[in-house]
Formats: sequence, C-alpha cells, structure tokens
Amino acid sequence: MILRPQLSLQTPSLRNSSQIPSPRPKPSLTLSYKRRSHHYHHQFPPKTPILDSGLLFRQKLLYLQHHLNVDPTKALTLNPDLRSTPISSLQSAEHCLLCFGIHRSDVGRIFGMHPILLTSSLHSHIYPAFEFLLNDVQIPFPDLRKAVSRCPRLLVSSVPHQLRPTLHFLRSLGFVGPHAISCQTSLLLVSSVDTTLMPKLDYIQSLGFSYREAVKMVLRSPGLFTFSIDNNFRPKVDYFVNEMKGDLRELKDFPQYFSFSLERKIKPRHRLLVEHGFSLRLADMLKVSDGEFHDRLVEMRLQTLDEKLRLFWDNTVKDCRHF
Repeated sequence: MILRPQLSLQTPSLRNSSQIPSPRPKPSLTLSYKRRSHHYHHQFPPKTPILDSGLLFRQKLLYLQHHLNVDPTKALTLNPDLRSTPISSLQSAEHCLLCFGIHRSDVGRIFGMHPILLTSSLHSHIYPAFEFLLNDVQIPFPDLRKAVSRCPRLLVSSVPHQLRPTLHFLRSLGFVGPHAISCQTSLLLVSSVDTTLMPKLDYIQSLGFSYREAVKMVLRSPGLFTFSIDNNFRPKVDYFVNEMKGDLRELKDFPQYFSFSLERKIKPRHRLLVEHGFSLRLADMLKVSDGEFHDRLVEMRLQTLDEKLRLFWDNTVKDCRHF
C-alpha cells in the first residue's frame, strides 16, 4: 500500500479586501521585444544583402564577353570551373597579364585560347612562367609581350616538366649567343623534345644530310622545328626533286625554302620561270616580293629579247658583208 502525502489546498482567510495584494504590472511585450532587439543588434552586426547567384553569374558572363572579349560559351566548355569562380579571380588574372606588359587587345585573345588561365593560381602557374621567360630564357621585359602573344601556350606549360628541359635541349644544339632563344623563337619551348624536335632532325638527316648539317639548317631557320613532316617537308621535297629537278644541297644553303607556301608561291613562280625558259636559285626565286619577282621576270625577258636582237643584227651584218 502506497502512502501519498496530503497537501492542504485551503488558503488563509483575509479579513478585508484592502489586504488583497495588488498584482504587479507585467512588462509590456513590445518593450521587451525592443530591448531584446537592441541587445541583439549590439552583439551581431546587420548582414549585408546577399546577391542572387543568377545575377552574379550573369555579371560574370557579361565581363567575359564585353570586357575581355571572350566567348563565354566556349570558355565555359573548355573550363567548367568558371561557373563557380568569383569574378574577382577573373579580374586578378587580367590584372596579372596587364602588369607584365600584355596589351589589353591581346589579353582577351589569350584568355579565349586558354580559358584555364582565368582560374589558374597566379603564384603556382602564371608567375612561374613569366619568371622563367625573364630569368632563365633572359627575354627582356619589353619583349615579354611579343613572346606571350605569339605563343600563349607558354603560360599553360609546366616549367619543370616542359619549358626548362626543352630550353636545355635547344641550347645543347647551339641556340646560344646570336642564335639564343628570343621572343621570335620562344614558341619552340612548348615543343616536345622526343615527339617533335628530334623527329624533325631525323627527317632532315634522312635526306642525305649529316647531323651537324641538319643542326646548322635549324639554327639558320628555326621554323623548321615547327613544320609538319607529312604536310610540309615531304610534299615540298617531292616537288623540289621531281618537278624542279633541284639539287638537295641547295636546301642546305637555303632551308627557308620550307617556310614558303607550296601552292601560293613555290609552284606559281617556278611555273612562270619554266614557261619563259628561265631558272633562278631558290633564294632569288622566293625571297623577293611578288612585285619584285615580276619586275625581275620582265627584266629577264627584256634581256633575252635584247640578246636575240643583238644576235639578229650580228647575223644580218655578217650576211651583208658576205654579199
């Protein structure tokens, strides 16, 4: 059996109503809320309004298209990280290129070709590339713009794994002193030694040149390292040997032959010479402008005509004396 204590619910009797205590006034709810709000205001500063994410994304697209002149669709396709990258990072990348002397007109083209630069770390990727060009390659600062504008891939290539090994290889071939890498030839630094540079040297040697002769050819015309074997070397060698009946030793003296267009310059000029019964050295045929070439062709035709007239008069005089 459980015993429960009994509580007395009887209240003491009051003699009169004057002894009834008056209830204390309750604090106003409005006042209480204001006090709490005031206290909350002092503890936490008011939050800044949060911009709509869609609006921020639109601002980014407008910045790419109208400020940088970059195609937003292409840029987002090549670099999806642009979607989550704040516009301040894009502005930092732009400011970085401008600080290194890149013209504003070139900035958009560079970002358009390699939009990965817009989200790359400045200290890990972009700065090391510029430092390599300035300190290792020793390209003067005023020429830095030319080097990067000619080959933006320099900024997205790894310095330790790509640029520096290729620089060492090129210097071992003789790209030093007067042939040192400059803003005109810095694009060679993005080429692979094993899959690009060495195969070109091997092909030149396959034409009958020694390794030393092949190296001298690329030093005289560094562009040989940038030409395709199948699309450039082979068709031009075939035309030179079979159509022009040329001596390959002439290519050693004028390796710039491979830098001229086969269809737009080499073939038309050679056929004009053949049509009029003339022949020229490769350098004389190709190095001059179109106007100079046609002027020279006219001079050669006039000289031939003069020789024919002189021969005609000489024969006429002989015939007159005979009679």
